[in-house]
Amino acid sequence: MKFNAKDLALLARRPSGCFDKEGKLKICRVVGDEKLIEPRERWCRLKGNLLFLMKNKSSEASEVVILERCWVVEFRSKTDVSIVLKFQSGEPDLYLEAASKPDCESWAVALGEANSEGLQNKIQQLRRLIMEIKEERSSDEARHFLPSSQVDSLGEPQFTSIQRIANEPKLEFSLACKDLVAATRDRKLNTFIQVSVVHPAEHILTRYSSTEIVEGTRDPLFLTGVTFPPEYPIYEETKIKLTVYDVKDKSQDTVRTSVLPDHKEPRADVGRSFLGCTTFRVGDLVKSKEQQLTLTLRTSDGGKTVGTIEVNLVKMGELEDGETDHITTDAQDQKCALVRECTATEGISGKDNLPSLNAVLKNPICKLYRFPTSDNKWMRIREQMAETTLSFHVPKELINLHIKEDMRRNQELKDLGELAPHWDNMRKSVIAHCDQMLSMYQDTLAELGKHTGSSFKSSCSKGEKTLEFIPINLHLQRMHVHSPRLKDALYDVITVGAPAAHFQGFKNGGLRKLLSKFEAERRNTGYQCIYYSPENTAKAKEVLSNINHLQPLISSHADLLLNSASQHSPDSLKNSLKMLSEKTELFVHAFKDQLVRSALLALYTARPGCPLKKPAVPRNSAEEGGDLQHQDHPSQIKRQDSIPHHSEYDEEEWDRVWANVGKSLNCVIAMVDRLLEKDVSNSKESENDPSAADCKVLHTGGDWYEQLYPLVITLKDCMGEVVTRAKQSMAFVLLQELACGLPQCLMLTLRRDIVFSQALAGLVCGFIIKLHTGLHDQGFLQQLHTVGLLVQYEGLLSTYSEEAGMLEDMAVGISDLQKVMFKVIEAKSEDFLPIITGRREHYVIEVQLPAKMFELLPQEIKEGKLLRMYPVLFNVGINEQQTLAERFGDTTLQENINQENLELLKEYYKLFTEKMPPDCLPHFQEQNDLKGLLENLHQNIQAKKRKNVEIMWLAATICRKLNGVRFTCCKSAKDRTSMSVTLEQCSILRDEHQLHKDFFIRALDCMRRMPHRECTEECQMQKVCIQHDTADGFPKVLQTSRRDIWKS
Repeated sequence: MKFNAKDLALLARRPSGCFDKEGKLKICRVVGDEKLIEPRERWCRLKGNLLFLMKNKSSEASEVVILERCWVVEFRSKTDVSIVLKFQSGEPDLYLEAASKPDCESWAVALGEANSEGLQNKIQQLRRLIMEIKEERSSDEARHFLPSSQVDSLGEPQFTSIQRIANEPKLEFSLACKDLVAATRDRKLNTFIQVSVVHPAEHILTRYSSTEIVEGTRDPLFLTGVTFPPEYPIYEETKIKLTVYDVKDKSQDTVRTSVLPDHKEPRADVGRSFLGCTTFRVGDLVKSKEQQLTLTLRTSDGGKTVGTIEVNLVKMGELEDGETDHITTDAQDQKCALVRECTATEGISGKDNLPSLNAVLKNPICKLYRFPTSDNKWMRIREQMAETTLSFHVPKELINLHIKEDMRRNQELKDLGELAPHWDNMRKSVIAHCDQMLSMYQDTLAELGKHTGSSFKSSCSKGEKTLEFIPINLHLQRMHVHSPRLKDALYDVITVGAPAAHFQGFKNGGLRKLLSKFEAERRNTGYQCIYYSPENTAKAKEVLSNINHLQPLISSHADLLLNSASQHSPDSLKNSLKMLSEKTELFVHAFKDQLVRSALLALYTARPGCPLKKPAVPRNSAEEGGDLQHQDHPSQIKRQDSIPHHSEYDEEEWDRVWANVGKSLNCVIAMVDRLLEKDVSNSKESENDPSAADCKVLHTGGDWYEQLYPLVITLKDCMGEVVTRAKQSMAFVLLQELACGLPQCLMLTLRRDIVFSQALAGLVCGFIIKLHTGLHDQGFLQQLHTVGLLVQYEGLLSTYSEEAGMLEDMAVGISDLQKVMFKVIEAKSEDFLPIITGRREHYVIEVQLPAKMFELLPQEIKEGKLLRMYPVLFNVGINEQQTLAERFGDTTLQENINQENLELLKEYYKLFTEKMPPDCLPHFQEQNDLKGLLENLHQNIQAKKRKNVEIMWLAATICRKLNGVRFTCCKSAKDRTSMSVTLEQCSILRDEHQLHKDFFIRALDCMRRMPHRECTEECQMQKVCIQHDTADGFPKVLQTSRRDIWKS
């Protein structure tokens, strides 16, 4: 062969990035088993089939070895780091010694692939694939040469669809390899499979997914399978290509290469080498008798067999026969489970749930495992994580209600009438600030209306102002267990980032501290405004709400009463009077409060012409019910005595106006009774003299209406006067609340609205999921309307730095959920999203169900009974920041929250035992178990142990035994949440479903390998489940090794 020495020398001096591989090797020639000289260190550079040998990296090439008609021999000894190049020409062998075993193996693979024969075989293999595609496309190309009439008759290409169950994945299969051949005999392979799809219509090879890496075996059983969702265009004619790679640098392979664009191939030098590939038709797998294919893996040139790959069709609903004893002979690093990803909503309650659930859950991602039980049977677990449309729906509905409520409040402040200059200036200032806040709410709602794309807010967006009302990473985490001997079971956990005002920050703490500080400052206000306690302020809002709700109802019932009178219908008249009486009594009772009387007096003193003195300080409702002679607050009595009494103002006037409504109603009732008595007497006379009775009937209808009309008008007038005075007095109370703390009051209201919006979105999601799951559980439905629903939040926030403020926000937001009531109604359309009504501190969530599902409910729920919620929060900080808080900071906040919520949990349990029969608990749960768990929880909270995760497990177990809804929260619902949820799931499998004791850690490792949080298209494989820089501070049971982090 002739060579151009100058060109070779120039090639050897090119930059390092131009070579396939380079590094230091010790080299010498070998004849037989004898080395001609001692090995000398050389800098080696490999480019194509040329190996340059240089004294050092910057010197000239002293020798060039052409890697043609040669083969590589790698020694089997684990300690030997040398390989030998043997040549067919009979030249002396080339001995190469590397610095380490991995380096030796990588050089062996690179030298083995560096020859023109291998390249020609790859080209031939690619040519065969191209010919196959061309043959399939020939029928389509021929259509262009046919007359248009014939083309139309052929129609669109017809492909054979795969038979499947509705809302189930089209195709799911698992993968395993056997007898893989390594480049060197003693190398332990670290393999994964890349799955690509050749679409029959487009004839384009598209990368679809890849498995995880299985280490240290030539017979890998892969945990990750392959699934194709219901909407994926896959047919029996579709071809699937499986490519097996051997990974050398696990930290740089599948996690990164799996997110490459479809048209780009991963670099060959990223730390992996090609082993073999194979292709099969989907129809062959589906139609195979054993639903299994055993395929031969071949090198890219198609000539060398490197092992076999088994493809097994998987169906969730079918039980596997046989024992699991043979699994124990697998390699040590094998995890005996099959897992695959899918995208199908799974419900255990039947297909009728799907329309309403699909309106709430979006983009579900499922994984299927199989684990052995203690009796060597298989159980299957489908783990599902789904987004929810409620992440945006609930906040938008809530903001809309805030806007209406604030607009109504501003109008009520304007309707206060003429005020003295001091109070009028105060009102103008308050209205100006309220208008600014109202504008901000309207802008936020407009921005949310423009949002498109994902139905959840990722953690990287938690600081965005336009999304501050949206919960972070709100997902449903569901585990469906299919056991061979136990009934199927569902275990749901709602995962969400801690409800907190991240955009506003935590420099001054969270809501718990800010509200306490604000209330203390309000108490010390001077003569600028009147101090009303939070209880009185809430009472004022309730009175205004009752007015706005009851006044139109009373007016409508009064009109119905007159309509019944004009029609001379005794039965209708009775029913109308009954409804009018009930609503009017509620109306009158709403104003039976000392607050209204004292507020009217305060408003009178604020009118022009009245001396500007400090008005009344209203007593708390607890004080109103007691004897005024036995007050415990002499300071309040003294301040009350300073109220000016004006001869022009009659304090008893309000009592008369208020009592007139009741008197007017009594007059209406008396008149109706009189009319009905006359009707009865007339009916008796009609039996004796029918003709005379007919004449009376002609005039009675008009008489009824004429006699009732003035009384009804009087009732409406009296009610209107009460409403006018009560509205003004309560609006004056709200004016004082706002004026005492501008602008802090409005900013705190905004912060509380933000936190409550995030908490409510999660609660609505949890309630709907729980309702769908328990529709066929009569005990749960009875518990729901008799006692209420327990909602348990598991917090994993630390009490250090900003997370302490988040915890304070979260505690207030969850506590505010006690004021939320649920109501189940029958859906009148295909829109199943919940409807929110009410005001701040009193919301009603109307959950819509299809007619078939609505009929399954108890009569009490169908009649519209309001369902109460009992939220409790238990927090245990588990990260390294909590370590700092426990050593150098303060954990009082966490201890106080846990103690307060323990008392709430005990109250719910007491209510549950009083109202519910013992048999309403599931068959494996007993009252004694709950008592013991509560006592154990009490002891663990009192113990004040550092990072006491036992509190979390006990609270979660109690919640499940009481048919409650489970929430798990951390800062962003990713790292700590994922670890806690997976640990809980495996604990359930062990305790309730007989997971084999030797497989608990393996099952936990299996569930933690794949990403759980924020699985968007852009970052599905880039974000890991657990961050290695934060795991060191976690309790051992929650930690994950760095090796598992890389695999995730």
